[in-house]
Amino acid sequence: MRRFTDGFYGYAVALFVCLAGAGLFLLVTPQSREEHIPRLDYSITVANFGHEVPYGVWAPRQDPPGWVPNSNRIAKGENGAQVLHLGYATAKREHAMFAQSDEQPAAGFASRMANTDKAMGTQQVGGVTWEKRFREDKDQRTLVRFLPEVTLVITGTADWDELAQFAAQLHQRPQG
Repeated sequence: MRRFTDGFYGYAVALFVCLAGAGLFLLVTPQSREEHIPRLDYSITVANFGHEVPYGVWAPRQDPPGWVPNSNRIAKGENGAQVLHLGYATAKREHAMFAQSDEQPAAGFASRMANTDKAMGTQQVGGVTWEKRFREDKDQRTLVRFLPEVTLVITGTADWDELAQFAAQLHQRPQG
């Protein structure tokens, strides 16, 4: 019996037993082939943000088809301004983020969210003009809308059509 626990044969048997156990474990463990992106409800975050800012909050009427909201938070921006962030996995499984703030200067907020200060034209979405920005090294596209009391930014690796699809869903909720 000592022959199976000493030397090379003992090592080989122990290795075989470990590999067989791991293989059996992998064989009987359920494996999902479906993608799972966690869905996070942002309605309470948006409501809380609305109580903290002196303007009507912008939010989507509904999420675009196939988009999954997967993050949300309220952060402090420059000069103590509040910033609302809503993160998404788009229908094409790219990343998109919506941010809004009354941070001043507004151009500084937009540049920080877009990772660039260079505009490359405009895009019309539902009769509203959005400024377009693109940062090539990050493959980051951004739509920016400057309003008198708030700046809206939609940014991410999503294509222009997806960003515009989200912009079309935005509406301002009553202040409160």
